[in-house]
Amino acid sequence: MMVPTVLDAKGTKILAKSLFKELRGNGYSANQILSLSTELIDLVTQDLRDASAQTAQEKGEDQRLPA
Repeated sequence: MMVPTVLDAKGTKILAKSLFKELRGNGYSANQILSLSTELIDLVTQDLRDASAQTAQEKGEDQRLPA
């Protein structure tokens, strides 16, 4: 699967709509898709926290984001 390096707002909306239609077409309920979305947000949030902590560590700072 090729993913463009930069997704503009329109591209992101198209991708989200396509993914939603694909999931619904494969029998996922709205609640299951919402749960999946929540998990994705949690993963992205943790990834951002980890990257921020690593950057701070590399700079010799002890900045930690609240959990």
